[in-house]
Amino acid sequence: QVQLVESGGGLVQAGGSLRLSCAASGRAFSSYAMGWFRQAPGKERDFVAAITWSGGNTYYADSMKGRFTISRDNAKNTVYLQIDSLKSEDTAVYYCASTASSRPWTLLRPDYYGYWGQGTQVTVSS
Repeated sequence: QVQLVESGGGLVQAGGSLRLSCAASGRAFSSYAMGWFRQAPGKERDFVAAITWSGGNTYYADSMKGRFTISRDNAKNTVYLQIDSLKSEDTAVYYCASTASSRPWTLLRPDYYGYWGQGTQVTVSS
């Protein structure tokens, strides 16, 4: 069992930055790959970024490359998502999730993640 709690969301002006955190507890955090997804009102949950258990490999949705950075600190059982140059279209609920899978193509798909946090709201004002 893994518990995930996101934090760091809020209201920010366009062009600003945020760093989201996801604190994990329960079974060995360092054994899991981690991902970030986001869901805007009325839309599907979209992949944002993922990171392997060691942090050695990261993956991003094509539209997220350049402004989003995923990282993890296994000593703190925490994964981060840095978002720079925020745009109004980044407004969404951001979720972190964990998966025991290590195959890169599975890390992009929400159905391969077994544990999810409750989400943190990011609202970007223009």
